[in-house]
Amino acid sequence: MAAIDITDVHKSFGKVPVLKGVDIAIASGEFVVLVGPSGCGKSTLLRLIAGLEEMSAGEIRIGGRVVNDLPPKDRDIAMVFQSYALYPHMTVAGNMSYSLKLKRTPREVIADAVTSAGAKLGLGLLQERKPRELSGGQRQRVAMGRAIVRKPKAFLFDEPLSNLDARLREQMRFEIKKLHRELGATSVYVTHDQIEAMTMADRIVALNGGIIQQVGTPLELYDDPANIFVAGFIGSPAMNFLEGNVLPGPGGTGISVGGQTLCRLSMPLAGSAQSKVTVGIRPERVMLAGDTSGLQAQVVLVEPTGLGTVLHLELAGQFLKLFTTERPALKIGDTAGVKVDSADLRFFDAATGQRIRVAG
Repeated sequence: MAAIDITDVHKSFGKVPVLKGVDIAIASGEFVVLVGPSGCGKSTLLRLIAGLEEMSAGEIRIGGRVVNDLPPKDRDIAMVFQSYALYPHMTVAGNMSYSLKLKRTPREVIADAVTSAGAKLGLGLLQERKPRELSGGQRQRVAMGRAIVRKPKAFLFDEPLSNLDARLREQMRFEIKKLHRELGATSVYVTHDQIEAMTMADRIVALNGGIIQQVGTPLELYDDPANIFVAGFIGSPAMNFLEGNVLPGPGGTGISVGGQTLCRLSMPLAGSAQSKVTVGIRPERVMLAGDTSGLQAQVVLVEPTGLGTVLHLELAGQFLKLFTTERPALKIGDTAGVKVDSADLRFFDAATGQRIRVAG
């Protein structure tokens, strides 16, 4: 396996910039997920690593070797696509072995490689079937098997699970992560699904508008987001954002929402002399306080999920989601008291969206 180093990479299509100076160092054997909304540049970056697109500026190294001018076949990488890209006239074994046959690999080596990869992916009894005789999950396993038999320096995954239903996606997430542990393979995985990113990644690279917003472990991005984009994109249900007023005073800095005091901070917000701030809080960190205590909010929607309940609340004209594993006896139109712990709040500059931390 090999490290992948991406240095100051730019990519434009005509006059439209898609990637704007991307820097990522991916360690050998690491599983890195590129995540972001459609159009953020994540698939373009993957295609640049693969050599399927030509970069406008910058440098990419795979295993210490600059690959800017190398064609895809010489980069020693394997790519698993969203569309599977299987040959319909070939069997499972034929699809998996085709790249090795092109390299004139000895027949016995091909047989061993196909058998080994098929066993890892549960394809042992499907070797003679053709793609049309397989389910979506089985086709994706064949595409992965085709990549595995090549023993590349790195695996690149371009939204490989987006065509599968929810249950199959869950199963294939487990399969891919298990396979990564067994192979120790350097892997770069593109998705717009933050659940996939959270459950699979060693590190997440959050992209938006062609710019890296934050790089870190899943829990670092979840607990300590650098800005509103990361805070809102990572997590389900998504983080709440409230327009708050900063009220300095002798008893500490107060944060109010719609005239109700949300919390008091013992220390001021660092570097902020603003009177307004955006307050973020995860739905599972909003707590019910009873009808007559805490902040008063009105229930506008109740969503039972089985695991728990999502309450959609209106608080002084702003919307707030609350997730609880309990099953509260609340219905639309009821008044609910809610409370928060100041330690669970995240503050952002109301103008720029950048994180503001509590001083000290």
